Amino acid sequence: MREDALATRLVEHFEATVDDPAIRLEEPYDADGREGVVDLFVRTRTPEPVDRVIELKADAAVRRATGANEVLRQYRRMERYFHADERHALRPKLGRDEPGARYLLCFAPTPTCVHHVATNRTLYGSVDPEAHAGDVPAVRTVAFLTGLDGDPADLGLVSVNGEVQFGSEPFKRAVPDDSRLAESLRGVDDGLIEFP
Repeated sequence: MREDALATRLVEHFEATVDDPAIRLEEPYDADGREGVVDLFVRTRTPEPVDRVIELKADAAVRRATGANEVLRQYRRMERYFHADERHALRPKLGRDEPGARYLLCFAPTPTCVHHVATNRTLYGSVDPEAHAGDVPAVRTVAFLTGLDGDPADLGLVSVNGEVQFGSEPFKRAVPDDSRLAESLRGVDDGLIEFP
């Protein structure tokens, strides 16, 4: 599975589930001379703006990376500088009742990605979900995508950071039985994962 296929499914998901989302692929940012590009940027209104800044990782990206540290370095750079760019700045709002930004690192539900995350579960699991975009509360999520083959509205995430650790019982319960992720978890048979 390629990153462009993941991006397509995410675009379809937001178009199916949110009224009038602002969606941009390969969105550039430049803050303090730190340039970069995020795979997908989605701004929704609930009624306040909520940004989803999404980094996608499929097999090719995982194979090319020197390791989890490189993947996390890219993710942290995105988090640190995306909203520092004036074009993407978020302002504090009185009465905001949910985070204004969600930084997502989403892996394809493939055996290659499952093996990579399983091998580096401590690093990915250590990403603290609580964050800030300047003065605006934010959330960090490291997760596998699920529901890629069905209705775009059913696209979901199975997180591996925060309270739910990779391979834990809550993690296993969150994996849909007939999903690509479940199949990949069963297919990685080198002792890293015990999945029913």
